[in-house]
Amino acid sequence: MPLYQNLEALHRERKKYLGNQCGLVPTMGALHQGHLALIERAQIENESVWVTIFVNPTQFNNASDLHAYPVSLKEDIEAIHKINPAINIFAPSIKDMYPEEVHAKSHAFNALDTVMEGADRPDHFNGVITIVSKLFEAVQPHYAYFGEKDFQQLQIIKNWVKTTNIPTTIVPCPIIREANGLAMSSRNELLTKTTRAEAGFIYNTLKHCASNGMKKAAIYAHIANAFAKHPAFTLHYALCVDEMTLKEVTEVNAKDNQRIFVATSVEGVRLIDNIALK
Repeated sequence: MPLYQNLEALHRERKKYLGNQCGLVPTMGALHQGHLALIERAQIENESVWVTIFVNPTQFNNASDLHAYPVSLKEDIEAIHKINPAINIFAPSIKDMYPEEVHAKSHAFNALDTVMEGADRPDHFNGVITIVSKLFEAVQPHYAYFGEKDFQQLQIIKNWVKTTNIPTTIVPCPIIREANGLAMSSRNELLTKTTRAEAGFIYNTLKHCASNGMKKAAIYAHIANAFAKHPAFTLHYALCVDEMTLKEVTEVNAKDNQRIFVATSVEGVRLIDNIALK
């Protein structure tokens, strides 16, 4: 298994494959089937694949959330090895990625960061783009794979790549869900078994709203009623937005590429989900 834990080793190996089509799957570890689906797709579509495993401190808004984030490097490596033992893994230290100070650079996101997760988690997306920029510079991927569960993050990364002329194509990948519909996330591992099972109501609620031609007010009312029946879950927001601008829409129209987004917290764990209106 090609495992690299510092930038010098990565650069030395990456120079051997500069002419090959390279795919990158950036992760923070604690890999689940959603991550593995990204890796499997990257393997099909590229000659060489790099998976990065790095819990990025600059995208966390509080230290307790960072310290609670699950870490399972040994298991992650084994899961990647089952897909293909030739996949390259980059698992650096914080000192390697932030040699001077652990600090996020400020970026302009055309207001994509002022709503939803950006509004609730100040500077979160500055931290995301700071580390994505470092990883893109190191790996120089032709393609990078991101899941649609973090749809706002996906749109911000696509906007950043476009406005800064980064020569990497961003590949959106569908949400992978647990059997009860809960969007797969490393944070799900922090939930109790009972709460994790109960959390399936989130997707069921979104699916009902997206599939029944409901108006915006009716969607918001249905979501509020659903969460009222699950009082352990705190609803942070429920919004119908335009996919490109991420601005709340005036009216719901399935023809205009709109999505419903929700964020909730339960047992100290933040969960997000979204669904396309159709």
